[in-house]
Amino acid sequence: MTARLMMLDPATPERLDRLRPFLPEGFTIATASGRDPQAQLEAIRQAEFAITGDVPVSAEMFAEGARCGLRAVQKWGVGYDNIDLDAARAAGVRVMRTTGSNAVAVAETALAMMLALNRNIVAGHAGVTGGGWPKGALGATSMMLSGKTVGILGFGFIGQALARLLAGFGCEILYTKRSPLPAAEEARLGARAVTLDALLARADVLSLHCELNAQTRGLIDAAALSRMKPGAILVNLARGGVVVEADLAAAVRSGQLRGAGVDVFATEPVEPGNPLVGLERVITTPHLGAMSADNFAPTVTRMMANLAAVHRGEAPPAGDVLV
Repeated sequence: MTARLMMLDPATPERLDRLRPFLPEGFTIATASGRDPQAQLEAIRQAEFAITGDVPVSAEMFAEGARCGLRAVQKWGVGYDNIDLDAARAAGVRVMRTTGSNAVAVAETALAMMLALNRNIVAGHAGVTGGGWPKGALGATSMMLSGKTVGILGFGFIGQALARLLAGFGCEILYTKRSPLPAAEEARLGARAVTLDALLARADVLSLHCELNAQTRGLIDAAALSRMKPGAILVNLARGGVVVEADLAAAVRSGQLRGAGVDVFATEPVEPGNPLVGLERVITTPHLGAMSADNFAPTVTRMMANLAAVHRGEAPPAGDVLV
């Protein structure tokens, strides 16, 4: 008996070929033809197992998939706000993720954003590429990261990885987390828990790494941005919905913030007219923070092991199980 694995994010033939060597014995792989609801429903009807990266897995998809034999959905990554977990429970479909697998990659991207913004790397590149030599203008606004206060909103695997990377910069590291770490862990990471208000007021750099849920949706709005230190920068590698994008754009345009680095958007792929795209002093990237070619094999191996465990009727590692 073969097991049908469906990539819900449309994949190229080359990407499917890259995945095939990792398939458990007896598995076949195919891909959805598009991201629209009808294409996704057609894909889920053909799946015993499915992998999703960015596309939503709705209640309708879980109900229809379960009717047609869907057994498990694996999230490629960590954030699961695009998956209806209540519907998965109701349908009896297992949902898993690869907890912590992309933490270092995301943390490195956050650090790169901080450095690029502070050192005017992107603006300098664009200036030289455009035939200019904006050394004087950019030098006057370039800043060091070393010795600054970095605030980390969300201090799980990614936030802690970022704290470790920042150790060599001599930064004061503040964080906000629902349940602060024990004092010994804080000392090991060189970080200290503070309230959200203190984080906003004191951070020279605010880096977002929290989940998107009912409590965090729209958390960084005009009111929150107005409480930030004038001239601070913001980096978002969490989820686009944590930030009110129009408010962030207004804060950068007004000079309240010196700049922003944005890897995630409320709607992805990003829609035309998004207020952050093309805005001066804002770096935008296409949700690539978690992606790393040298982390591909370990992540895919772990995903396939989770799916194979369900196929055998065994329990996947508890830390990867969402439903």
